Amino acid sequence: MSQPAAEQTLPVPPRLPMLRTLGLVAAISGFLVVLTHQLTTPLIEENKRIAIERALFKVVPGAVSRRDFLLTPGGIEPYTGTPADGGMRVYAGYDEQGRLAGVALEAAAQGYQDVIRVLYGFDPSCQCIRGIQVLKMAETPGIGDKIAKDADFLRNFEALEARLDSMGSGLANAIVSVKAGSKTESWQIDSISGATTGFHPLSR
Repeated sequence: MSQPAAEQTLPVPPRLPMLRTLGLVAAISGFLVVLTHQLTTPLIEENKRIAIERALFKVVPGAVSRRDFLLTPGGIEPYTGTPADGGMRVYAGYDEQGRLAGVALEAAAQGYQDVIRVLYGFDPSCQCIRGIQVLKMAETPGIGDKIAKDADFLRNFEALEARLDSMGSGLANAIVSVKAGSKTESWQIDSISGATTGFHPLSR
């Protein structure tokens, strides 16, 4: 009767070299992530600046230049671009004579797919919204993106009343969405025909 074959044992891999290799891979991966972030952040910020400037000149008729400000609890101050700045960013548009043509602010609302961000222009002379431009949207093409392309809907913002009340603490008339074709007041927004939900561009 033959003897049973000796059991063969697999060699235990050395742990220290394996941990060293894993640590090196993790360090390289982390370095690449940080490097990518540092390289792309200035490009992203520049593209955002260009997009906002283009949108500003569309929502503030007559504007040819801009200055940025911050609206803080202490008042309005120039925007310096430092991370410590807080408050709401306000973009002021000026005409060729250097006069204030209007201001633009960002607003956001939850869409069906994701948050929709827009820039809207306010004209102090008429206390009204002069236009909106979509900055970021991930809605379904041909359906959810109508707020950026539907001409009838966009006409709501050619002179949408946003007049302050006598105390200056709020709007004299709340801006509301109404059924398509039923708008009777200058502070109402005709909804897009067939839409099941309204998009309020002035909510944040």
